Amino acid sequence: MSKQHVLIFRLPELFNILNELKNHLDFNTYSLIDEKKLNETKKNFLGNYLVVTDEKNQIKGEKFQLTLDNFPDSLETIIEKINVNLLKQKYFEQSEIVVGNYKLDFNSRSIRVGELKLKLTEREIEVIIFLNNSKKPATIETLQKEVWGHNLDLETHTVETHIYRLRKKIIDKFKDNDFIISTKVGYKIK
Repeated sequence: MSKQHVLIFRLPELFNILNELKNHLDFNTYSLIDEKKLNETKKNFLGNYLVVTDEKNQIKGEKFQLTLDNFPDSLETIIEKINVNLLKQKYFEQSEIVVGNYKLDFNSRSIRVGELKLKLTEREIEVIIFLNNSKKPATIETLQKEVWGHNLDLETHTVETHIYRLRKKIIDKFKDNDFIISTKVGYKIK
């Protein structure tokens, strides 16, 4: 799993301390003092960031922001607050992944369209997310390797069976025969 990004805004001392500990942290840190540069950096991380600042430099309208208001605070408390906010953000991100006309909720393991909702297994969600993120149809071998973590030499019908069952569930619940398409070169989400 890739690390999340903590953008420390106008708090260079905090950045210096966290930078000393970077090998022990579960997130990357960046020091920014210019708001324009901060906005450019945020765009590069596509929502996978947290801005950490103080009350004086708080950014109005920033939804991924931790405002430290009890300075000086212990380093342990600051890192804990950062990690809690990153977890909340990750939970929020996973609670509504748009896949075509559907909304996928990784946290509750469900997919829905309108009021219709279908429970899925974790593996089914992983397959849907992988296919949705693929720019081209995914081969069985690619799915075995990337979703199941199997060797390419492995002879199995696991992928085909899972896709068949997933398609059947989607058809039965949503009457959608075209959600996962099978092409000559692999599977894709329509």
